[in-house]
Amino acid sequence: MNPRVGFVTQVTTGLDEQLAFAGEAEFDYVEILMDGPVDREALAEREESVRTHLAEGDLDLLVHLPFPTDIGSPYAGVREGAVTTQRRSLDVASTLGAEKAVLHPESSAWDVAWDHDDLRRHIDESVAELAAYGAERGVEVCAENLFGGAYTIETIDGLLARTDVSMTLDTGHARVSGHDADDTARFVAEHGDRIAHVHLNDTRVPRDEHLPFGAGDIDFATILDAFDDAWSGTLSLEVATESVEYLRHSKAALDELLAEIH
Repeated sequence: MNPRVGFVTQVTTGLDEQLAFAGEAEFDYVEILMDGPVDREALAEREESVRTHLAEGDLDLLVHLPFPTDIGSPYAGVREGAVTTQRRSLDVASTLGAEKAVLHPESSAWDVAWDHDDLRRHIDESVAELAAYGAERGVEVCAENLFGGAYTIETIDGLLARTDVSMTLDTGHARVSGHDADDTARFVAEHGDRIAHVHLNDTRVPRDEHLPFGAGDIDFATILDAFDDAWSGTLSLEVATESVEYLRHSKAALDELLAEIH
């Protein structure tokens, strides 16, 4: 296992501050959450500044596409608008040189009226379209397992079977969906060749908390040890914090664990 380590930016903290910290703390990349004050239009306007920070910090770039967007809506007009939103975001990501883009394979349709099987059909079509669109622009789209919707850790293997999309494994979402570390490790063993990216989201059930790495009850050693020795994907610390010190602590704990595993 030879991963690169980064973190997901927070929309409540200045992007410049976070990018500067990423370089200073010797992260390999940042995963910019493209929403709110850093949506695609705002990010495009600050392209020069972002490029400067990335170059000065020797950082690669990933992005997290905005959510929720109803790419699985049963209503064609809504679905097409959501897909267009993600296409435009991928355009900006590509211009900035992002190598991967995390996508939520979701629908906000009323689940009393619409069966998940119907929604998955629409989601599959949209995900396949966006994965191809991203590939044409040099961006690998990685669909993330969610919880409580059409594509959880228990059902996302269907999306992987029906499309060519890569996957983002979210450890916290898996835990909230009822998977303990052994369950998630088995999933990794079965689908590791499709998992290009991981969100290291620590939590305590039943909440999706995004705690600092090691502050929750997830057994990350068991999960990470399930990856093949040749796996060279990306690991994003996903910590809901406005303090970079929690990220610094999380990176130190992760580095220590990776050294123990390999």
